[in-house]
Amino acid sequence: MPQTITKSAKDIVKQAMEAVPEISVEEALPLVGSETHVFVDLRDGTEQAKTGMIPGAVASSRGMMEFHIDPESPAHKPEFNQDKTYVFYCASGGRSALAGQVAMEMGLRPVVNLRGGIAAWKKADGPIE
Repeated sequence: MPQTITKSAKDIVKQAMEAVPEISVEEALPLVGSETHVFVDLRDGTEQAKTGMIPGAVASSRGMMEFHIDPESPAHKPEFNQDKTYVFYCASGGRSALAGQVAMEMGLRPVVNLRGGIAAWKKADGPIE
C-alpha cells in the first residue's frame, strides 16, 4: 500500500518561514563583516562552489548544520558558539527557514532567515566571494 503523506514539503516550509524571523537583503547588506552578525550558508558544497558565498559566511550544509551547532559533536564549528545574530541563507529561503527553525529548537538565538536567499542577494548585487 502506498504511503499517505499528510503534510506537504510546501506546508512544512511555510510553517518554518512563519516561525523564523526574516531579514531583507537591503537590511542584510550592511551586516557583511559586522561584529554582531554571522552569515551561515546552508547550501551544499557544490552549490557554494558554483555560485559563491556571502563574504565571511560560515559554510554549514543543511545536512550537517545540527552537528556544526552542537558543541558536543566532533563536527562542531566554533563559529556557532558566539553571542551574535545568525543570518541563515540558502538558494531561495526555504531550506534556511527549515534550518533556522531547527537551530532555534536547539537553543541557537537569535536566528533570522535571509528572504529570497542567495538569489535575492545576487539580484541586489550583494558581494560574493
